[in-house]
Amino acid sequence: MTLTELPQLLRPRALEPGDLVVIAALSGPLHSRYAPDLQQAVAELEGMGFRVRLAPLLEAGQHRWWSAAPPDEMAEEFNGLLRDPEVRAIVAHDGGQTVFGYLDLIDFDAVRADPKPILGFSDISLLHLVLYARTGLVGFHADLATPGLGGHWQRASAARREELGKLYSTLLTGTEPIGVLPAGPSWECWRAGRAEGPLVGGVINRIALAQATPFALPLECFDGAVLFWEEAGGQASYVWNYLQVLRHSGILDRIAGMVVGVPEAIDGLDSPDGSPTLSEIVLDVLGDRDIPVLGNVEFGHAGPNLPMPVGIRVALDAQQRTLSLLEPAVRPLTRDRTHAAQAAVTRKRAAH
Repeated sequence: MTLTELPQLLRPRALEPGDLVVIAALSGPLHSRYAPDLQQAVAELEGMGFRVRLAPLLEAGQHRWWSAAPPDEMAEEFNGLLRDPEVRAIVAHDGGQTVFGYLDLIDFDAVRADPKPILGFSDISLLHLVLYARTGLVGFHADLATPGLGGHWQRASAARREELGKLYSTLLTGTEPIGVLPAGPSWECWRAGRAEGPLVGGVINRIALAQATPFALPLECFDGAVLFWEEAGGQASYVWNYLQVLRHSGILDRIAGMVVGVPEAIDGLDSPDGSPTLSEIVLDVLGDRDIPVLGNVEFGHAGPNLPMPVGIRVALDAQQRTLSLLEPAVRPLTRDRTHAAQAAVTRKRAAH
């Protein structure tokens, strides 16, 4: 695949009040003790003005090993949501270890025909990367429903919840650029500089592992990009090795900047025995690649997530500790498309 063959950016249409948002088990199952958190997530989305429905696998509480169901069943449900004109956005209930199992079963034509926001991170970041590379779909790397909207959000301050609610609502409904994301006190400049380019990234282990499959992102996807990544669990040495994979594959030679999320439960970081900090690991692998690096940004497993829309052009100033979204993640809803969507829903209801 050459640069000219990469798909154009595919923005979903903006959501409107009353649109249907479906929470689905796109990877891991729902454990019964987290059912109250799921209901809190429903309330958060309803508070943004959307109708909310649970997808059947999630509502039934199905469980198979570490997944909600076998890969073919998960793909069948996911494809059904992609094809349903009434469904205007899909929010992953949680992450997990399943998306690799059904990448080859996704209906990419359905994504191109009716692009929809798909929200989530962790294992869901693999979906964002593959759909972006195959169809151009903007990936909504944002909080999951149960551990995020229904979990971390509920433990945040009232002011932070209000800030996040407005930010997510604008992300899904606004057709103007959001601009500067709200910076937190944890943000650190690990290497000064400025860069502009499309955001591309996710969990670093998924970025690295994806490159070993037929769904590997063409290297052209990383040309001039601002690479964002985070990691949870495992060892500091794993992170160093994942970064080395990105170096060997040529990705680090193509990107214009890097944004690193707050690490979560990674053993061997910044311990008294002389272990490195995360910034030391990053700069060690980057070597003399003189690109800006902004660290400890609030996305990933460590807490409430700032949205990091895959494919959207951003401006990074590491020294000033700013990250700005220069484009909207959604496109305006035209009258013709409104009528077409309403007609499709009417036909579907009549068929039943």
